[in-house]
Amino acid sequence: MKWKVKLAWFVFGIILVLVGIIPVKIAIAFHQVPVPQAILVLGGNGSRMEFAAQFWQSHRNLDIWISDFDSELNYNRPIFQRAGVPNSKLRFDGRATDTVTNFTTLVEKFADSKLQHLYLITSDYHIRRSRAIATIVLGSQGIVVTPIAVPSSVYKSESLLRVMRDCGRSFLWIVTNRTGASFNPRIKATTFIHKQII
Repeated sequence: MKWKVKLAWFVFGIILVLVGIIPVKIAIAFHQVPVPQAILVLGGNGSRMEFAAQFWQSHRNLDIWISDFDSELNYNRPIFQRAGVPNSKLRFDGRATDTVTNFTTLVEKFADSKLQHLYLITSDYHIRRSRAIATIVLGSQGIVVTPIAVPSSVYKSESLLRVMRDCGRSFLWIVTNRTGASFNPRIKATTFIHKQII
């Protein structure tokens, strides 16, 4: 039983250190790069893609990174093409299974591309949770976000419980490189169906 207590204190200590380091990394990134270098759009809603395509019109020098379910990427591309966004400016990634993995699947690519500041585009009801996850996951790698909320009258703002749960999953990713997404029964069912189709 003593080893469990020691392990719990060890994990708590790591999280405490991370909580202190992340704001410092974010402050340094913001100081070094005060203007965003790219646009990140979270999938799950076509209005986000339409908004991002229009937003790009006044930020034409920026690449647009789209993180969505793999099955949705074919629906997203025409939205940008209709708005005149060249394919050379688009970076599609279909590995995400949820909001936490929107960030964990791309953070390494952002770091490799020397991106330290991103516009984060998502729906207004989703912005609080997305920003919290981005602060932990991207912030741990010295990447800051400037959030932009796409107006929506359909959904209420997500609960604090969901925000806290995904903050916990984000810290889990930092410590173990796993997000806990595999425990989601919806994702297991989708994976099973996908394997059956193949």
